[in-house]
Amino acid sequence: MAQLVKDIVSRDVDFGAWYTSVIKKADLVDYSTTKGSMIIRPYGYAIWEKMVAVLDAEFKKSGHQNLQMPMLIPESLLNVEKDHVAGFAPEVAWVTQGGEETLEERLCVRPTSEVLFCDHFKQIIKSYRDLPLLYNQWCTIVRWEKTTRPFLRSREILWQEGHTMHETSEEAKQETKRMFHIYEKFQREYLALPVIVGKKTEKEKFAGAESTYTIEAMMYNGYALQNGTSHYFGQNFAKAFGIQFLNREQKLEYPYQTSWGVTTRMIGAVIMTHSDDYGLVLPPKIAPVLVNLIPIGKDTDILEKIQEIAKMLRENDITTTIDQSEKSPGFKFAESEVKGYPIRLELGPRDYENHTVTLVRRDTLEKVTVSFEEIVMEVKKLLEEIQNHLYQRALERRNAMLYEAKTYQEFKQIAQEKPGFIKINWCGKTSCEEKIKADTTLKSRCILEDEVAEGTCPCCGEKALYKVYFGKQY
Repeated sequence: MAQLVKDIVSRDVDFGAWYTSVIKKADLVDYSTTKGSMIIRPYGYAIWEKMVAVLDAEFKKSGHQNLQMPMLIPESLLNVEKDHVAGFAPEVAWVTQGGEETLEERLCVRPTSEVLFCDHFKQIIKSYRDLPLLYNQWCTIVRWEKTTRPFLRSREILWQEGHTMHETSEEAKQETKRMFHIYEKFQREYLALPVIVGKKTEKEKFAGAESTYTIEAMMYNGYALQNGTSHYFGQNFAKAFGIQFLNREQKLEYPYQTSWGVTTRMIGAVIMTHSDDYGLVLPPKIAPVLVNLIPIGKDTDILEKIQEIAKMLRENDITTTIDQSEKSPGFKFAESEVKGYPIRLELGPRDYENHTVTLVRRDTLEKVTVSFEEIVMEVKKLLEEIQNHLYQRALERRNAMLYEAKTYQEFKQIAQEKPGFIKINWCGKTSCEEKIKADTTLKSRCILEDEVAEGTCPCCGEKALYKVYFGKQY
């Protein structure tokens, strides 16, 4: 084991180096000669496929249809909504030449697709009978990030973006919240992430939106990761693009719009929340392989029994892999831990004689011996226990790093000495938000809409309007 994992730096010593070690050792990604982009290896992509399958089913269940928009956006189209383009300008990549010809108009490689959808909506929306339009696409986007890190920030990003149009403001606002809560439920129930949810401040909301709702996950080291957003645009884009429909009174009106999205950043969140110094730890609900079977020795009876067990598990919808390599048992065990398989099943000569196997759960590395007849039942039980335990463990660690400050001095002291999120009363002024960032490097994470502010803002002393979490971010 020591030989295999010795290159994984302890997460308590160097969290950044630990993260890089884990994703490389677990064979999730490889670095590309295309600077700032990553190669998602089959095992890493299989995790994404599990996430896509669940979310796509939820989107379709809620009435959304998938489509595909172009990758390239004419500059004139991008410039229609000025606030939107200003927000993305520093990250835009441009195509200026096609073949041997210089293009008459630059083409933007999409950083997001609002303008493409709006251009399309203008052509197809004529009447209130055409609404609502509930669309989604799975695609890649390009943002010219200066500092990149696999899954967290990359110049080419795999993601999903939903875009919808509605007859009324209330309907669009409900859609914004509905999709937001689908994300929240997915991250809690499938990714085992105890996320904090709320509304972004005016300064931090999406460019061109009236309001943005955010899902904030706390990593093992106390940093925040924005892990999904949902935006209410009102009529901003519709007015900019001249999208109108005949309402029920036969009068022209602008529709109301939303957009929402999540990315492969969710994989990074899972790694940085659950994994350890032995390697990857995956919640069973999104693990591509649930049980890694390891035969000990070369006895034909053992190998045949392993195949029989694997078949039995697969028949019960439990995905498996069998390690029949020539490596030593200790190396196989360590490799299984690095890859993050939720359960390792060991079968050696003594186990075979006793008609038992040893099951090792990845989250705690605890072992249990079960009879051949009990394997399926015990595996199902352990998978459920592991899923729940990962959530509870992450919740306890998150709660231990949540703080509340009453004075600005207290806020600065906590920010300097303790990792995590700090809750304060806030006046709502951007100037205070910027001062806090300048003094502590902490940024606002979200406004807590279900909590009432009381007293004054510790930064300026004026009446508080909101309760807000601040924290360091990736």
